[in-house]
Formats: sequence, structure tokens, C-alpha cells
Amino acid sequence: MSGYKLYGRAGWGSALVEAQLVWYGLPFEFEQVDDLFKSPEARAKLETVNPLAQVPTLVLPDGGIMSESAAITLLLADIAGRDSLVPAAGARERPKFLRWLVFLVANIYPTFTYADDPSRFVSVNAARDPFRAATEAYAQRLWRQVEREAGSPWFLGERFSALDIYLAIMTRWRPRRGWFETETPRLFAIARRADQVPALAQVWQRNFPTS
Repeated sequence: MSGYKLYGRAGWGSALVEAQLVWYGLPFEFEQVDDLFKSPEARAKLETVNPLAQVPTLVLPDGGIMSESAAITLLLADIAGRDSLVPAAGARERPKFLRWLVFLVANIYPTFTYADDPSRFVSVNAARDPFRAATEAYAQRLWRQVEREAGSPWFLGERFSALDIYLAIMTRWRPRRGWFETETPRLFAIARRADQVPALAQVWQRNFPTS
């Protein structure tokens, strides 16, 4: 295989990696995945590549498998040999970048995993709606914590980074942009600014065509 293969679905977490592949100009094939919450067949097919059946899943040119978007973010920066999305070792912004990259994927991202399909985690039907509501309230508290650390015009201040790509995408998910505009205006401003980055225009159009 001469390029990369990205397993994903428009508007899902695969957009995080798709945007970075496009940014770096790395050749890739997009392997469309059906709705993993509704299609047992889609889950079974993806499990042969990634046992967790999650997107993004990235197949490397040598056939190796990468999952976990934060790990892929760091790997692609190494492969590209550029620090345009990930501050280089020794850069003043690198500690903050690493902290909040991992914070987003380790703390906030799982709240979507839990709330998207509570039946995977809560067996009693009557408990599922309260579980989802509690999970989403927790996510909103976490977003307010991120808001307190946000710089301007980008999360790290003057320099654009992969964190801004994460914010542009994750603020399109629950509780969605209207909530962010009111409750976390700095994050909302970063996301809206990232929407206008010319190099990513086609990625946004493909993943969020009605936005």
C-alpha cells in the first residue's frame, strides 16, 4: 500500500485524523464505515482491523494499525517532519499542547462514548436517560475547565495547532455550537476561526456539509 487507509464516517471522530492527513498532504484512502451503533455487520468488519471497532482507525503504508487519535496526532507530526500542528520538543507551547490534547481525548471524548449508546454500559432501561444526562453534564463541566485555559486567537495563543482542529470538530457534537457560544465563548471563537482555515475547507464541507 503506497498511502494510508483511514476507516471513518463523515462527522465522526475520524474527521480529526482526516483533517491532519489533508493538512500534511499525506496520501490516503477513506474507507467508509457504516453506523457502528446501528450495524452489527459494520462493527464486525471493523473489529477485524481494530478489536474496539472504533474510528478513527488508520492503516499505515507498511500495514501497521494505529488507533487513538492523540497517538495518531503525534505520529503524523513525526512522519511529516513538521511542527505546524504539534509544537516541537523544547517549544514553549509543547507542555500545554500535550496536556490539553490528552485531556480532550482522555476525559471529554469518552463522554460521547458513554452517552451515545448508554445501553452498552447501563443494563436497566430506566437508568439510561439519567446516566446520559449525568454524563453530558459532566462533559459540560470539563469544557468549562478547558475554556479557562484557552488562549487567543488560537488555543495556544498566536500559533495554530491540532488542538484547534479538535475544538473545531468536537464543538460540533453535543452540546453543539449554540451552547459553546453562550457558555464557553473563547472555545467558540477558536472553533469558528478554524472553520475558516482554507487548507481544511474541503474537510469541513465533507464532514459537516449542512453547517
